[in-house]
Amino acid sequence: MHSADSLANRFLIAVPGMDDPNFNGGVALLCHHGPEGAMGLLLNRPSDFLLGEVMAQMGIHALDSRLAAAPVLAGGPVEPERGFVLHSPDGGTWESTFAVSDRIHLTTSRDILEAMARGQGPQHALVALGYSGWGAQQLEGELREHVWLSVDATPDIVFDVPIQARWNAATRLIGIDPAALASYSGHA
Repeated sequence: MHSADSLANRFLIAVPGMDDPNFNGGVALLCHHGPEGAMGLLLNRPSDFLLGEVMAQMGIHALDSRLAAAPVLAGGPVEPERGFVLHSPDGGTWESTFAVSDRIHLTTSRDILEAMARGQGPQHALVALGYSGWGAQQLEGELREHVWLSVDATPDIVFDVPIQARWNAATRLIGIDPAALASYSGHA
């Protein structure tokens, strides 16, 4: 699935004081990492859109009002018009799906949104607009500069923890009290 030195299926946790406003206070799921670079989705940045609004713009009508009221995340600053669905690997097969792990998949095709609108999608799903990208060796450099903490991702934080609590929950996976990082500058 992933090479041994890949950081895919890990959370990237921005340390307090990170200079980049796109990522300060953010936690991202790293979906792909290789020699050419990395791609991930921020998990704790609500966008200005609800899922029903995004679906309506695509000509899809959500039957479930709770689904229509679900927040859409701002996955990152790259291609903010492009949609991504992180989901559990159940509910069907989709046209364009990539396995981040055996418990988290990423789909970029419209068919998953149509199935979700009909109540036939995966049990767990979240939708993001845009993504976070790093060029070759860029992420490795940022990790050496201690602007990110990294820990293995867990589906419960992706799908079950409230958006506002994901940074704290991911930080606790490392064994660090989030309050202890409050004055950390971002450089060792």
